[in-house]
Amino acid sequence: MSQQPVLLPYADPAFVADPFPLYRQLREDGPVRRAVIAGGLEAWLVTRHEDGLAALSDARLSSDVRDASDTRLLRQLPETERESMLSNMLRSDPPDHTRLRRLVSKAFTARRVAKLRPRIQEITDALLDAVVPAGRADLVEDFALPLPVTVISELLGVPVADRHEFQRWTDDMIMRGAEPPDPAVVNAAWQEMRSYLTKLLEAKRDRPGDDLLSALITARDEEQQLDEDELIAMAFLLLVAGYITTVNLIGGGIAALLAHPDQMALLRADPELLPGAIEEFLRYDGPVSPGIARFAREDVTIAGVTVPNGATVLVASAIADRDPERFADPDRLDITRRDNAHLAFGHGIHYCLGAPLARLEGQIAIGAALRRLPGLSLVVPLGELRWRPGGLRGPEHLPVTFTPGG
Repeated sequence: MSQQPVLLPYADPAFVADPFPLYRQLREDGPVRRAVIAGGLEAWLVTRHEDGLAALSDARLSSDVRDASDTRLLRQLPETERESMLSNMLRSDPPDHTRLRRLVSKAFTARRVAKLRPRIQEITDALLDAVVPAGRADLVEDFALPLPVTVISELLGVPVADRHEFQRWTDDMIMRGAEPPDPAVVNAAWQEMRSYLTKLLEAKRDRPGDDLLSALITARDEEQQLDEDELIAMAFLLLVAGYITTVNLIGGGIAALLAHPDQMALLRADPELLPGAIEEFLRYDGPVSPGIARFAREDVTIAGVTVPNGATVLVASAIADRDPERFADPDRLDITRRDNAHLAFGHGIHYCLGAPLARLEGQIAIGAALRRLPGLSLVVPLGELRWRPGGLRGPEHLPVTFTPGG
């Protein structure tokens, strides 16, 4: 492919706030487009829905970063114990992925997740109780963030009081914007995270509870299905992945409604539209942007373009989910949209294990916010909202006012 890679300008606040005009241009340029993405890495963007769907099911595209020819990807992981951080199901392929996923899949079935509804509603109501009297809040810091953190902490058996620490370590390890993260900061954060998880798992060995981490320890110690590195990596993945994208779903969904008051009014008038609205938020401006990374194990032809062995392939779900060949009027937010088979949760064997939980939390959170916060409006102009700059997309803060309640 003769085109020069296009730079995704994460240093430009206008792009970070609204990347979709550039995304649209990239899709119109062609189905596969070279680009420089977050961290200065080069990737081959798959920009159309049909091709993205196929790529996510293609066994020639690996999830293991060790298959990438660009060693900078590996170097951006913690230098110490790098292998242990890669021992999780997000970054593994069969047969390891099959074994690891089987161990936790029973905890995230739709039926099991539905049983969590009363507790999620209770947490939601408590968070809103704390802000309703004031008539103003930051709906990220006060609501969208602590809700999924509390839910996943209770599910795993992690003390909720420790959430500020693991949030800080996670923030230090996440790639942001144009520059790669500082290796020293990443190493320090991972060492603290691993030390914390090691002590937590030791405590649960002594005093097991009715939680997912205790169940995983049983798999490690009695059934020998997990080695120690895999146990640490699984705990890390479930803890971090269990909240960070849901924060963006809730915050981004509320931001989308504030930007589209007609849709907010429609949803207030008919709460039965909530399940479909969540799917539309995921399609329209989902929590992962531009998309999902894979690594070519051999030369792979995608939509007539040959991607070389070792290349980073980014299935650009945020671009593909506005493909006009797949979705009618794709740049319009429409919470009544019925045909909404988006790629925000991925596809194939790596389809997001926590999708039922994220959907339920999104429905409960956004529904309760609309019900209990009348007169909801932004404190700042919509264009002044600050968004996360790369990889994971959502508003950093959502300052709002509303009619105070008792």
